[in-house]
Amino acid sequence: MKPQRFARTPLALAAGLLVASTALAQNTTSEPMSTVVVSASADASAQGLPAVYAGGQVARGGRLGLLGNVDIMDTPFNSTNYTSALIQDQQARSVADVVQNDPSVRVARGFGNYQELYMIRGFPVGSDDTAYNGLYGLLPRQFVATELVERVEVLRGAHSFINGAAPAGGSIGGSINLLPKRAPNTELSEVTLGVESGGQGYGALDLGRRFGEEGRAGVRVNVVHREGDTAVDRERRELSVYSLGLDYRGRGYRLSADVGHQDHQLDNARPSVTLGAGVPMIAAPKADRNFAQPWTVSEERHTFGTVRAEVDLASGAVAWAAAGARNGQEYNELASITVNNANGDGTMSRFDNIREDQVRTGEVGVRGELRTGAVKHMLSASASGFHSESRNAYGMSDFAGFASNVYAPRDVAAPSSAFFTGGDMMNPLVTGKTILSSLAIADTLSFMDDKVLVNVGVRHQRLKDFSYDYNTGLENAGYEASENTPFAAVVFKPRKDLSLYANYSEGLQRGQEAPGRDPNNPGAVLNPGIKTAPYVSRQREIGAKYDSGRYGVSAALFTTSQPSAYLENRVFGVFGEQRNRGLELSVFGNPVRGLRLLGGLTLLDAEQRRTLNGTYNGNDAIGVPETQLNIGADWDVPNVEGLSLNARTVYTAKQYADAANTQQLPSWTRVDLGATYRTRFMERELTVRARVDNVADRDYWASAGGYPGSGYLVLAAPRTFTLSATVGF
Repeated sequence: MKPQRFARTPLALAAGLLVASTALAQNTTSEPMSTVVVSASADASAQGLPAVYAGGQVARGGRLGLLGNVDIMDTPFNSTNYTSALIQDQQARSVADVVQNDPSVRVARGFGNYQELYMIRGFPVGSDDTAYNGLYGLLPRQFVATELVERVEVLRGAHSFINGAAPAGGSIGGSINLLPKRAPNTELSEVTLGVESGGQGYGALDLGRRFGEEGRAGVRVNVVHREGDTAVDRERRELSVYSLGLDYRGRGYRLSADVGHQDHQLDNARPSVTLGAGVPMIAAPKADRNFAQPWTVSEERHTFGTVRAEVDLASGAVAWAAAGARNGQEYNELASITVNNANGDGTMSRFDNIREDQVRTGEVGVRGELRTGAVKHMLSASASGFHSESRNAYGMSDFAGFASNVYAPRDVAAPSSAFFTGGDMMNPLVTGKTILSSLAIADTLSFMDDKVLVNVGVRHQRLKDFSYDYNTGLENAGYEASENTPFAAVVFKPRKDLSLYANYSEGLQRGQEAPGRDPNNPGAVLNPGIKTAPYVSRQREIGAKYDSGRYGVSAALFTTSQPSAYLENRVFGVFGEQRNRGLELSVFGNPVRGLRLLGGLTLLDAEQRRTLNGTYNGNDAIGVPETQLNIGADWDVPNVEGLSLNARTVYTAKQYADAANTQQLPSWTRVDLGATYRTRFMERELTVRARVDNVADRDYWASAGGYPGSGYLVLAAPRTFTLSATVGF
């Protein structure tokens, strides 16, 4: 018996509390402020939302965890903070669409599902580890609609000191932080209607108002619905999003709150492809080809909320507190294909699962400035906690599966998923629990009129991670461990427009559970009650940044070593290592009037350094290209007021789908084109946007892997047209 699918009820917009719209200027004395100047802000912060850089596509700074918002020239990391203007003009549907602009990021997929996964510097960062206004675990797991966010902040590099250990372990290559929307100073009333290839329709409502004395209270409401077929044959998507952002800025304190709900359904969505052992790389099918079974479905529903407060203390110090929660439900009927020969023949089997998540998280902190002689100190301290509980159950068809072909798919009636089961699909038990807590302290020391900044700090982190039997609920494996993750960095600004930096940072990951059976002897059962201790990855980085005021250029050299676990002589432990090192170059801004640039180049060397019996030592890591190039330009057409044209080229070099480096994906290049036209129609502001992604309709494998040690393939999206119109009222 199949469990009942999620009922489609509207979000009950609970009132949260308040959110901070940011002040452009702050009185740092103990006297009460006579005037409160309010601008759109992502949190209850006196610092405010960092200013937009020339050209409007990126911001001048972003959040660095307990350090607060930091200008790009003072940041000892390489980072890019994408703005709402970029998101809207590119008609980005999800976070994956936004980070396609980043030369250090490539988009992959979760293992066996449709979860968006981001490869930053060659290491996976799942949507589980995407932060929402600085808090982990609150966002929908598989897909995050851009209508929920004001900005997308990409921080590159290991960062466990800055943000704490990510709950799913994705804190090695970098992080993504999403900032919620806030009411602007002027009234905002917009409705957007659009269409997309395949016949998908789109509608969105965006309202923002400020109320009360000096406009201190703000409300921002977003309602979104997408529905219809996609550019992939027979694939259908439905999305509903509701969000409410509230803020209040008082005298000496600021409050904020967010409530959001996302309901996302995929029908007949195209699955990933796995190549069998020894099968050579096969040519990519047509990009619009769909080899999914017609009965497959993926549904997820998430409701989340956050509250945040900041209070001014004496001498300009501030204290803050934040908390958040998410309840999530997912249901899947899936069937992926394993290809057995060069002709594309393969086998498929059915896999059903249901998942329910409950997440609670929070942090408190204090930040203040003091002087010791000629040295200025910015001291920060914080404490954080995270608790998640996951209920799961699954059912599978028989292991023999049924035949199909990626070039000539064959539809079959849905086989029974009761051949092999784990848990009760009608009443899943708790199968996983993660509890994280940490204490952090940092000092940013300023010398020589802020020309030299020295950052030092340490975070003490405690991790508890447990797994439980699907059928009995008894504990299978677990551990409690603690680690100290230090951080040290220096920024030197020899000139106002030049910044040099170096850092040492670490990434902390959850331990890995031993397999239940010996892969070399399937009949031999191993002890499942083994989990490794948490992994510690170490990063060293140097870089330089140039800021002309109209355009910026950055360069970074980095090396990161990541431990890995595998089974050796029937003992499961941390024996392996992967080392990623590389060079990042990026450019952004408005170098000449009417032209905006955004892009860069990343060169990566991802090497398997220690593998079982040394078999793959020296080989490339799975799913990591050696070269990633992005070039984007947005041009205001002369003599045509309000019209701009944009183009983006994305190049990705070859990569491997197996550790032996025998299954090689060819390199690929994709070109995207778009146009934006702003005018007035019937006394209303009107913006029309048109876009074509994958203009040449190229057929290629976009990524390999994402889950450690697995090299499944994801086919690129076909040529996709998008047209929308936004009207202010």
